[in-house]
Amino acid sequence: MRDFQPKTIIEPFRIRSVEPIHFTTAAQREAALAAAGYNPFLLRADDVLIDLLTDSGTGAMSSRQWAGMIASDESYAGASSFYRFEAAVRDITGFRHVIPAHQGRAAENILFTTIAKSGDVIPSNTHFDTTRAHVEHNGAEARDLVIPEARQPQLIHPFKGNMDIEALEQTIQTVGAERIPAIMLTVTNNSGGGQPVSMANVRAVSQIARRYGIPFYIDACRFAENAWFIKIREEGYADKQPIDIAREMFSYADGCTMSAKKDGMANIGGFLALNDDALAVHCRNLEILTEGFPTYGGMAGYDLEAIAQGLYEALDENYLRYRIRSIAYLGERLVAAGVPIIQPTGGHAVYLDARAMLPHIPPMQYPGWSLNNALYLLGGVRGVEIGTVMFGLQPDGSEQPARMDLVRLAFPRRTYAQSHVDYLAEVIIEVFAQRNSLPPYRIISQAPVLRHFTVQLEPIRN
Repeated sequence: MRDFQPKTIIEPFRIRSVEPIHFTTAAQREAALAAAGYNPFLLRADDVLIDLLTDSGTGAMSSRQWAGMIASDESYAGASSFYRFEAAVRDITGFRHVIPAHQGRAAENILFTTIAKSGDVIPSNTHFDTTRAHVEHNGAEARDLVIPEARQPQLIHPFKGNMDIEALEQTIQTVGAERIPAIMLTVTNNSGGGQPVSMANVRAVSQIARRYGIPFYIDACRFAENAWFIKIREEGYADKQPIDIAREMFSYADGCTMSAKKDGMANIGGFLALNDDALAVHCRNLEILTEGFPTYGGMAGYDLEAIAQGLYEALDENYLRYRIRSIAYLGERLVAAGVPIIQPTGGHAVYLDARAMLPHIPPMQYPGWSLNNALYLLGGVRGVEIGTVMFGLQPDGSEQPARMDLVRLAFPRRTYAQSHVDYLAEVIIEVFAQRNSLPPYRIISQAPVLRHFTVQLEPIRN
């Protein structure tokens, strides 16, 4: 028989354990959201039907990960589970020093507390919320230098996560290399729509960093997804394995921060990896103070085992093909219905363009927040606003509109099936049909840093 190429991409796994979903009524959801101060972060998870708040630590782990967890070594120092974890990180990244942390923001804290100070500038394609917060907490400026195409939501471009190389060069010349302790590159670019960064761009950033003697770090939370986009979109990589693409990507950098709750396929954990011997000593000393002994770094041995296995599973071609296609499928349904989204779809999420969808709500009355709440009220769907609530509050206490107001619908790994995605599409399309009735919001109370986690709001009723 001739070869058969099916059009349907099936989930590359079988389900052996299930978790029940709690169905709620519209009245129950209205009461729950009001009790949460109209902040979806503060909802009880039991009151959420499809939870797309984040893909961080929310995925399903494999039988091999669970097996490793059962066989883990829980010794305080020098556990065999750490050495398996360290070997996996070194194998994929190539970095000499592997410093575990309980999650990505802890790795960021260790790095930026060690290298950043007042007056410094740290360029990136786009800093995400915790990265920006740690940079600013240490007195430095987090400067975003993404390419102009990334600021045009409907524009089709294969690598909208790329850093603007000319802007980077200009920043270094204006600020001075001595005031730039590191250049960061987020792969994929979360705040910009989960958009990938090309290998050519990684290489170009590396060349500039080396020319000026500036350390270059990768925010590697979704490195495997980025490797897949390079494979399918960049010339010369179609026949390469994702793991080899990832190794090349890391080879251009001096280190990375990693939330293993994303492409580590684990429920908790992360690491800082680097080549600088002297810096590693300082980072390990800080880790002992804030995270724990350097061979566990705030994690149990079973967490280390889960990550050691999960890093390889994230690079599996069948898994990556299925995951990226699932995101694209939802995006295609929404575009066909006229729903404005970030195009092309990224690796871990679909991003709804709330500012385009709700032009009657000005940015300072939070269209992204309104849209996200509407998804919950109508269909029990929880996403997250990536917009003016998240990024509008400035270090000096002033407020200004974010560059875009988006709602991110982040897919937990290996968690939802096709019917969930079809239901999700129906909910979004129905909210789009009712978009003119969605209210603006105002803030009642907020924290001075990372306010979106705990902010309290209320709808503005006519």
